[in-house]
Amino acid sequence: MLSVLSYGRLVARAVLGGLSQADTRDYSLISASYGFGKDFRKGILKKGMCYGDDACFIAHNKNADVLGVADGVGGWRDYGVDPSQFSATLMRTCERLVKEGRFTPSSPVGILTSGYFELLQNKVPLLGSSTACIVVLDRRSHRLHTCNLGDSGFLVVRGGEVVHRSDEQQHYFNTPFQLSIAPPGAEGVVLSDSPEAADSSSFDVELGDIILTATDGLFDNMPDYMILQELKKLKATNYDSVLQTAQSIAKQAHDLAYDPNYMSPFAQFACDNGLNVRGGKPDDITVLLSVVAEYTD
Repeated sequence: MLSVLSYGRLVARAVLGGLSQADTRDYSLISASYGFGKDFRKGILKKGMCYGDDACFIAHNKNADVLGVADGVGGWRDYGVDPSQFSATLMRTCERLVKEGRFTPSSPVGILTSGYFELLQNKVPLLGSSTACIVVLDRRSHRLHTCNLGDSGFLVVRGGEVVHRSDEQQHYFNTPFQLSIAPPGAEGVVLSDSPEAADSSSFDVELGDIILTATDGLFDNMPDYMILQELKKLKATNYDSVLQTAQSIAKQAHDLAYDPNYMSPFAQFACDNGLNVRGGKPDDITVLLSVVAEYTD
């Protein structure tokens, strides 16, 4: 039988051994984006990355790497409003806040809230609506902090399996939660959610984890098993490999979106809601693909 003193020494050694093995390295994200506008054109605007009415950003700060995607609500086009302006401006504003260090890594919803409130304070209202998803890697703590409002979202893949994913937020079928700015006098008519309504989560990540952040144009056309098949093609953690895999995923989603005989996740969801729908869902598609790696200057 061990004496109390001997037992205490063993516990102390175990604790000190665990501390000495702790990973003190900083982590970072190697990220690339690719996408398609619904009108078949892919491209990058001068300020912020945009594919159709989707927008995204990849930003770096001394303490964190931050990703964001937003999907402008296309219905505004019926009222003469360009839906891409709202999502693009929201993402550009969030990107600037990150680069200026005006955020806390553990609170991505704070980035979204500050960006949205800046839009609200514009002298000339920027009308429109958008979903949004913000993902933050705290380099030192190795924790991923996320917030997701609507039906954009993210997956975290480890060892070929999805270990974390965002929850989709819908008011009802095909009507996601969204940030909005309405014309004066129409505030109560236009659907609008608070940034604080975003679903938030935090969890540890490991070196080699894959993070896929995307708009609903991807998730409505590709189920998880297809995405995982494409991710198997990612054999290295350099930028070129990440970009090539992001392109492969976006292209497959784009092809499926225009296949009239394909039972897409969106079509299945529609059928579950009593609608007779088949085929892919033509939509803007934005894919941000990231790999967790050791930080290097």
